[in-house]
Amino acid sequence: MSSPQLNASNPAHVVQTIRLDQGYFSRRSMTDWGFAALLLVATALVFARYGASMDYYEKTILLGTVPALIWVGWFWRPLRVLMVGVAGLALLAIWLYQVDGKADLARADNVFLLKYFLSSQSAILWMSVLFFMSTVFYWAGVFSGGKASDMELLGSRLAWAAVVLALVGTLVRWYEGHQMGPDIGHIPVSNLYEVFVLFCWMTALFYLYYEEVYDTRALGAFVMLVVSAAVGFLIWYTVVREAHQIQPLIPALQSWWMKIHVPANFVGYGTFAIAAMVAFAYLIKLHAGPVHWVKLLPLWALGMVLCFEPMVFRQGKSEVGASYWFVYFGISALAVGAILAARQRIAARLPSFEVLDDVMYKAIAIGFAFFTIATVLGALWAADAWGGYWSWDPKETWALIVWLNYAAWLHMRLMKGLRGAVSAWWALVGLVITTFAFLGVNMFLSGLHSYGTL
Repeated sequence: MSSPQLNASNPAHVVQTIRLDQGYFSRRSMTDWGFAALLLVATALVFARYGASMDYYEKTILLGTVPALIWVGWFWRPLRVLMVGVAGLALLAIWLYQVDGKADLARADNVFLLKYFLSSQSAILWMSVLFFMSTVFYWAGVFSGGKASDMELLGSRLAWAAVVLALVGTLVRWYEGHQMGPDIGHIPVSNLYEVFVLFCWMTALFYLYYEEVYDTRALGAFVMLVVSAAVGFLIWYTVVREAHQIQPLIPALQSWWMKIHVPANFVGYGTFAIAAMVAFAYLIKLHAGPVHWVKLLPLWALGMVLCFEPMVFRQGKSEVGASYWFVYFGISALAVGAILAARQRIAARLPSFEVLDDVMYKAIAIGFAFFTIATVLGALWAADAWGGYWSWDPKETWALIVWLNYAAWLHMRLMKGLRGAVSAWWALVGLVITTFAFLGVNMFLSGLHSYGTL
């Protein structure tokens, strides 16, 4: 790096001082090292207090997580505030549960902060409300004219708050489970309820990163739609199926490989969902001008398919809450129709095609990398749980289909220069394939993963 300096004897003479680029660690600020030190001290305290109760896998995962958290905190600074804030609120919740040095889970019903904010279920319910509100304000920004930036900023802040409470709820749920019994406590990424919470905050967090990198909040209206859809499922799953109750895990879900397979998998699911919603925005912008309704019919039909998918959870007229999905479908259908009708105004708020295309590519590239890792970890989990790495189980087969779909998308982009409407349609259809692989297989195809039926 060079910097000009004036010569004192001759002000007109400019002296160039040459400085070689600094290394990665030498570029770290005192704040960076302070953040790293804080995590290392916290890790040491964990080992001192709980090391005797931890097995080999737990210690390995903890030691691997710490440098990863330090790196992501250095890579994207907002994550430092997120981590510290989440840790502080989770520790506050744990402290509020204490009575004479022991946890009393009954305090969740009579301690104000636990009852209304910091117990796992309260925090996750707040997460749900805030994600819905974030979606509303992002869309308000699309149609607010001069006040668009303020509305979108509020939507972004609400999304951040929802992520905080989702993580707090997850950590407190982990603590609550272990207090219920040693055979009950488990890392909260182990059943359908918990992974939907994981999907919500992880998808939102990846989007918030892209929001900052590309300096645009216009895509929040689209991405938060898929997050709100997941929240809608979560609410139904909580009320009708009481899935929020913490239960012991079946043997197949107790493998340590599963505990790292699932988060890696959901990085893929979350980023694939982002790519699909950005692809939807791309197609909206592409068809912003006056076009015959026939050209919009495929986009409307695909939107209806995605909206209709949750209807399969309705088991019968006698089921409590069975009408929920009809209301859900009606609202979703109106939302898709309204977006298509207002496509010209929406398109004016969207970033350029180049930005949309780049976000699609980077989201799919990251998702594919993590999905590949998750697939390998899944094979190790299968060997641990069922004695074989691969058995062409329906879940495994459809995971392979998802992997091949995005591998082909990346190949066509990198090798053949695929761009435009074809790549957008491909990314959008990919979400349908991914959703079926995640939920549909468990519901309609029997196999080793039948434990995941709804």
